[in-house]
Amino acid sequence: MRSLVLRFLLSLLFLSPVLAQAAAVDTQHQLNTVEDVLAEPNAQPKEGKYIPDRPKAGATNSEAVSGTPTKFNGIEVPLMKELTGDDFDKETKNGYWFVKHYSPYCGHCKAIAPTWQTLYEFYYTSKPVPAGKKPSESDSLNSFSRYFDFHFASLDCVAYGDLCGKHEITAFPTFSLYNKGIFVNKFEGKKDMAGLSAFVEEILESTRPGSRPKDGLKLPEPEATSVDTEASPDKPAEKDKDPAAGVAAAEKHMESQPAEETGVAKPTAKVAKAPKKPKKPSAAPNPIGTSVSLSQESFQKLVTNTQDPWFVKFYAPWCHHCQALTPSWEQMAKELQSKLNVGEVNCDVEVRLCKEVRVRAYPTIHFFRGGERVEYDGLRGLGDLVSYAKNALDIGSGVAYVDAEAFKQMEETEEVIFVYFFDHATTTEDFEALERLTLSLIGHAKLVKTDSAALADRFKISTWPRLLVSRDGRPSYYNVLAPKDMRDFRQVLSWMQSVWLPIVPELTASNSREIMRGKYVVLGILSRERADEFVLDKREIKNAALDWMEKQTHAFQLERQELRDAKQLRLEEAEDRNDQRALRAAKSIHIDIREDDKKQVGFAWVDGVFWERWIRTTYGINVNDGEKVIINDEDNRRYWDTTISGAPIVPSRTSILETIPKVIASPPKISSKSSTGAVQQVFFALRGGATSHPWISLGLLIGILVGVSVWAKGRIRKTKGSPGGFFQLDGKEGLLNGGGYGKAD
Repeated sequence: MRSLVLRFLLSLLFLSPVLAQAAAVDTQHQLNTVEDVLAEPNAQPKEGKYIPDRPKAGATNSEAVSGTPTKFNGIEVPLMKELTGDDFDKETKNGYWFVKHYSPYCGHCKAIAPTWQTLYEFYYTSKPVPAGKKPSESDSLNSFSRYFDFHFASLDCVAYGDLCGKHEITAFPTFSLYNKGIFVNKFEGKKDMAGLSAFVEEILESTRPGSRPKDGLKLPEPEATSVDTEASPDKPAEKDKDPAAGVAAAEKHMESQPAEETGVAKPTAKVAKAPKKPKKPSAAPNPIGTSVSLSQESFQKLVTNTQDPWFVKFYAPWCHHCQALTPSWEQMAKELQSKLNVGEVNCDVEVRLCKEVRVRAYPTIHFFRGGERVEYDGLRGLGDLVSYAKNALDIGSGVAYVDAEAFKQMEETEEVIFVYFFDHATTTEDFEALERLTLSLIGHAKLVKTDSAALADRFKISTWPRLLVSRDGRPSYYNVLAPKDMRDFRQVLSWMQSVWLPIVPELTASNSREIMRGKYVVLGILSRERADEFVLDKREIKNAALDWMEKQTHAFQLERQELRDAKQLRLEEAEDRNDQRALRAAKSIHIDIREDDKKQVGFAWVDGVFWERWIRTTYGINVNDGEKVIINDEDNRRYWDTTISGAPIVPSRTSILETIPKVIASPPKISSKSSTGAVQQVFFALRGGATSHPWISLGLLIGILVGVSVWAKGRIRKTKGSPGGFFQLDGKEGLLNGGGYGKAD
């Protein structure tokens, strides 16, 4: 008996390595869920690093597995991004990310790998805009990733089980969509090429409305290296929705059948493919000078999928404002014949399109260029629309290059010019960020780029890239801490908006709020009818503006230098006394003053003839009596029209510069006049006093409240002490003492 037991134990000892290996293999093949992965003791590698000897589930062929780029349709495709626990949040914080969560040991993951890799290669090499550059060109904005900001990636849940558990991945493979690092939803459809592509197409269409083909895409087979992008999709057309499509589908089905089955001989000639969409129309834009009615399909074909500029009105037939706009819109289309495409969309019919464009009011007008657009928010007169459209054509064509000679000629006609200086080290990303700014500048200023050494010397440029604005030859610089700040679209545009007005702009209905709010405005009331005086007066106002700006800049620099000197003096005194506490206090002094901390002074002029009624009723000035100047404080509804001597302010540099300091003093040394009625005048006077002296105003308010409270309490106490009426209990008259006829029991 003992010998049998001994033999059995020896057999187990010799067979244990084989059994252990088989068990390990069986365990590995069962790791199809995150719970299994986390339960496996050896599943999580040390320090969260990826295990290099495991097969990559996101690869299609030997090139991808070996770590080298693949090719699809002749275009090199980089390796798909393999996310890790360290870089997941950093990589996915921008744009859309379609991520495959997988296990290297999962059979389903291995089976879907060729489809996933081919799907990635197909979209990476696709051309979103037919009229744009090839995706393979290094400086092309027409690459799939840049145009849609959509990316593919994979995540190994064996190597990074904690991360997959955090994202609630419970089975493999799982396909999840993230937008700016935030989970959106999971793909729940059929895991094949058509199902995954349909999911991607839905996201792309929501990102860029109208950018995807109406009839779908011709999809490649898994592990294919090319596909005919011009071919029609394999799925049949929807016969129930479109009779013509039904006929086409039937013909396609008949062509696919052998002649013996149909009894009809097939023609020998090949069926012609659908014509390719041209990159640019051969004919001039807007050939007959009319506004084209656009539908969902034609909008996608003519506006979204091309780089042609379009001026489009979104309207409703019952809208009175839309009806009033119609004559000007039609006349504008005639004037822009052969220059700019003009279109209109009926939002009662094209409900989905208007919803995708986010139309919230009627009429809404947009200028389109490819997938980009900017809303027009100016006046709706014919001249305003035509002027904006022509400016849009110039700026919408892209950032023009200028040399020193071209810039000099531009300065003669343009008051405000933004200049972007670049050199050989400027990157493609820098130029892409620059191009994004063009549409926002329509109707405001010109934007050009240059690498001219002469212009760099003129404007003292020593670092590149650099952005400045030249207003009548006077430069103002956009200051950044690092080159990457030049690519911050919102930050750059915010600075541009603060400086894109000319030094002395014309006051109009569209820019009045921007000019008048938050500052004192020296407003010249001029008349174009007296041409010679008009030119001279504008020049005088501009010279006064330049002189004032120069003085303010010098005063600002002097004030900042005085503060720095005071800080340095404190530091030296503390060091001499060896007072460490005073030294730390002096070092902690932060000099932070800005030119816009104080209420600024702006300059503008207005056409006194065109705005004669408004000027006469608001300021009591008639331009027929001669050109005048006022200094307006719109925030407090007051203005000044006389100098310290009582004479009217005239368009003269001396008259203006002598009066400004007297007006902006606190309190003003010249009496102001009100531009509103008596009640409004009291309100704005109180508001102005509260703004100028907040603590005194707060004390007065508290005193008034206390006084009112004491007075109210006294009145209440007095009323209770001297009651009247039939409820007097201490008198002999009244209802309760029996009416005065005897005692009351």
